[in-house]
Amino acid sequence: MKKILTGWHLMRVIRLLMGIVAIGQAIVTKEWILGLAGGFLLYMALANLGCYCVNSCSVQPPDVNRKPPDTKI
Repeated sequence: MKKILTGWHLMRVIRLLMGIVAIGQAIVTKEWILGLAGGFLLYMALANLGCYCVNSCSVQPPDVNRKPPDTKI
C-alpha cells in the first residue's frame, strides 16, 4: 500500500489519467481492447512500473555508486 501512495511523479500521474480516460472511453464505445489498454496503463501507474524493466521493474533513480556489470563480448 505504501508503494501506491508514495513516489508520485509527472509520468505516473499521466499514466493514471490516460488509463482512466481509456477505460471510460472503452465503456462508452464498448471496445474491450481499449479497456485492456486502459487497464494496463492504470496498473502501471498504481504499481509504479515503467516500460523499461531491468532490475526490479520499478521506476527508480539511477544509483551513481553502482558499478555496471562486466560484459564480455
